Formats: sequence, structure tokens, C-alpha cells
Amino acid sequence: MIIVTGGAGFIGSNLVHALNARGITDILVVDDLADGRKFVNIATAGIADYEHYEDFLERIERGKLGGRIEAVFHQGACSDTTEWDGRYMMEVNYRFSRELFEFCAAEAIPFIYASSAAVYGAGEAFGETAANEAPINLYGYSKTLFDRYVRRRLPAVRSPVAGFRYFNVYGPREQHKGRMASVAWHFHNQVMDSGRCRLFAGSGGYGDGEQRRDFVYVDDVVAVNLWFFDHPGSTNGVYNVGSGRSQSFNDVARAVIAHHGRGEIEYIPFPEDLEGRYQSFTEADLEKLRETGCDVGFRTVERGVEEYLGSLKD
Repeated sequence: MIIVTGGAGFIGSNLVHALNARGITDILVVDDLADGRKFVNIATAGIADYEHYEDFLERIERGKLGGRIEAVFHQGACSDTTEWDGRYMMEVNYRFSRELFEFCAAEAIPFIYASSAAVYGAGEAFGETAANEAPINLYGYSKTLFDRYVRRRLPAVRSPVAGFRYFNVYGPREQHKGRMASVAWHFHNQVMDSGRCRLFAGSGGYGDGEQRRDFVYVDDVVAVNLWFFDHPGSTNGVYNVGSGRSQSFNDVARAVIAHHGRGEIEYIPFPEDLEGRYQSFTEADLEKLRETGCDVGFRTVERGVEEYLGSLKD
């Protein structure tokens, strides 16, 4: 069996469907369906079972998780960068991750997990070193703390471990994320509703809409996960997963407008509540990822947005 936590969420559900495409359906999806709207992400997926994450964690802690487990893809987390309930965030993102990691280490189960580029905060250096870690929100801190925990434990762990610092992921099955969904999704809806993509005015030394992020298509993220699944002998560690190139929000808006064949850009004032808590620039340093032999290619925004929005019509 393969376990996918967060399997009804954005990246997790895409991973489940990719495993199905390989003919794999012996999958346990672990998630929190308190927001039942996420069910649509796995409604057509082939899975063996579903379990609420708290029940799953309890079974791990009681030593009741039996059977042969081929791998754990730990994609589940609270990904809301505006969440400030520290007890909740650390319980879901840190303690759950720690317990699952230790279970996999003890049972020699490959453990592939989601981290985040939020660990880098507002910095402009994106190599996977502790010196570059400076989170500016609680979500980023929870991911940083777990990455550091994994780093400390790696010398004593013999089973495969790979953590992925996802940059700005976009693509199908993110509709449930609300304000945390990608700008490509929001721009698409804005063009459909009003014909206008609303972008932030200049901030952080960048011009209107020229703030730059490393936007990475979800299929490419899934491909990296599966590459490490296929190559369990690769070096254990924490790796950046992004396209390796920054593109502006204007680029995303133009790609959305090009797809629809209509629309225009409108700049709105930068929100006061995001001052000091906003990444104006990200760009994945892929050197460490490439050193493992991982040769997954990454789509440009122009190609990825066209594929994404095309899929919404299916």
C-alpha cells in the first residue's frame, strides 16, 4: 500500500491520480474532509481506503498501522499563510509530520514530504541551507522547524527521505483553496467575472505587477515526487522544487488573458496587512536537486497556464 496524506488536497490529489495512471490503486488517502468540497478531487480516483488524519495519527502512536507500506507521500498540512493559531499550526504541520517521519524511519519506509519555499521568507537567496531560512509567517516557521528536525535525524536514518520545498504551485484541483489558491486561478475567475486581472501595485522595490515568483506547474511537482519514488537510492535530503526561473505576476496575467482572448490588467493598492509578510521575489536554486540525477523538466508560465486553463473546460 502507498499512503498519501493530504490526498484529497491540491498536490496530494494530483499525486493520487498520477499513481492511478500507473495502475496503482492500493492507496490510503489521509486527509481532513471537514471541508467536504474537497471530495471532488478524488471522486474519480481509485483508492483502497480513506482515513481522517487524527484517526491515522492515533493508529501510528498506538502501533496499530499494520501491513506492508511501500511509501508514504506526506502532502498534508495547513497551508494558510495567514493562519496565526500557533497551537493548531504546530500540531498539524510539525507534530503530525514528526510522528509520521519517526514511524517511517523505524519501519524503513520511504518518506517523501512537502516543505515550502516559505522557509526563505523575504530573502533573495534560495539554496537549501540553514543560513537562508528566515520565515516571515507561522506557516513558514512550521515548515522550517520540521526541515531542521529532519536534517538532525538524517545521519541516523537508513530508509529513503526526501523533503520538497515547493515554490508557487498552480494547476488543476486547487479550487477548494480559496484565497490560498494560485494567482492563475484567481486571474482566470476575475477575467471570467469582470474582464480584469487585479494585480498589486508596486511593492518591495518592484514596479506594478512586477513582483516575481517561481511559478511551478503541479504536474511537474508530481513528476519530481514520482522520480524520487522510482529512485529510492538517491541522496536523502531537502530539495527545492520550482521551475528555477522567476516570472512576474504580469506574466501570469498576460498568459491568462491570452488564453481567454480578452481581458486587461488593473493594479490595486498593496494591502497593508501584507506589509513585511510578503515574498516579492522567489526563484528556486535547483543545483542540489539536479545533483541527485533528477531530470524532470519544468514548464514556463505561458505553457503551464495554457494547459491548466484548457483543462478547466474538460
